[in-house]
Amino acid sequence: MSAFDIGLVSFGAMVVMVYLGFWVPFALMLSSYFGVWAIKGSPVLAGKLLALAASETISSYFFGVVPLFVLMGYLVSVTGMGRDAFDVANHLFRRMSGGLGIGTVGANAIFAAITGISIASAAVFTRIAVPEMIRHGYSPRFAVGVVAGSSVLGMLIPPSLLLILYGLLTEQSVGDLFIAGVIPGILLALIFGGGIWLTARLRPQWLGDGHTTAAQSTLSRVEVMQKGLPIASLIGLVLGGIYGGFFTPIEAGAVGCAGAILIGLLRRSLGWRDFWQVLTDTGLITASISFLIIAAQMYSRMLALSGVPTGFGEFVATAEIGYWGVIFAYVGLVILMGTILDSSSIMLILVPLMLPVLVTMQVDLIWFGIITIIAVEIGLLTPPFGISVFVIKSALTDLDIPLGEIFRGAAPFALMMLVLLALVLAFPILATALV
Repeated sequence: MSAFDIGLVSFGAMVVMVYLGFWVPFALMLSSYFGVWAIKGSPVLAGKLLALAASETISSYFFGVVPLFVLMGYLVSVTGMGRDAFDVANHLFRRMSGGLGIGTVGANAIFAAITGISIASAAVFTRIAVPEMIRHGYSPRFAVGVVAGSSVLGMLIPPSLLLILYGLLTEQSVGDLFIAGVIPGILLALIFGGGIWLTARLRPQWLGDGHTTAAQSTLSRVEVMQKGLPIASLIGLVLGGIYGGFFTPIEAGAVGCAGAILIGLLRRSLGWRDFWQVLTDTGLITASISFLIIAAQMYSRMLALSGVPTGFGEFVATAEIGYWGVIFAYVGLVILMGTILDSSSIMLILVPLMLPVLVTMQVDLIWFGIITIIAVEIGLLTPPFGISVFVIKSALTDLDIPLGEIFRGAAPFALMMLVLLALVLAFPILATALV
């Protein structure tokens, strides 16, 4: 059996293990180890090669950005800035049709700019926004759909953990990827808001039987300043520092953590017990991400040794499906895999496989990264996996809304994401204009 055949068998075995319920990093590591063993003929050499890949990956200076932004996201969540963002956004859009829904989208966009974790957004706003919308006459389906849809902004609007992961996999500048995500992220928020407003104007019954405007209670200017200034300051500190060239992404993460801790202490919303819980959760998430990235690098080394990416590239070149044929096939495969796998796993499996092909075709890897994130994020809302939907279901402690109802509520937002995907495919400048 040739090295190429062994690579294909290892890839197939990995896919089977994933379908059987293996944790994705274990599936990647096992298939990589046995694949290298079969190619090199030595289990000891296979172990040493994969250990080298692991040590090189996790000791990289650029990996430091992961725990720092995870820590900042949890600090922002525990100090109550998520609720403040919702209150401020609801106040700003209170006079518009569907104002409470649009306010939820706006709050998620603000929250995304200081966290970068879609799951955190889904959990926070399920508890904050869903009961408030239902109380003001919105249907449960619409309420959970808005939260599910707008939660994906956390992985597109920088800082974003998926953009960091993509940068590590492709050795692209994380700062450039963050900048590239600004326009598509803002555009997606506008598409979501516009879709809600049009629905409220043309089909108000789809939003619910009650009022489709926000709550009548408003905030005073002082309250808006008190709630909005800490959030704006943290966003300006982190993103302004990156875009202004004052900080690297890693330094910005550290500065953002310090800023979030300072804000929590000044507001007296961060106690020792909360801080310990934040550190524990950050450690757990960072460890999970570390396993994912290590496994991805092992998988990449095995593929490179087998020659599968090179063979795949030659196949694409001789198949004559053209540049756009490759791009569309990739996007379709990502969206299809989104129905059964989480976002990180899809990227870990497909990006190393496609990278040699993309380099040969001279594809702009920054633009391609944004395309990948958008396509991957659609999977957060699609059955049967739809991890954001499951997070919302688990966070609905006081409401009994069926899982199918949440998926149906999220479906229009998945369609709106397809619109954004088409726009970025048709107009790459939307992702590259600021880079």
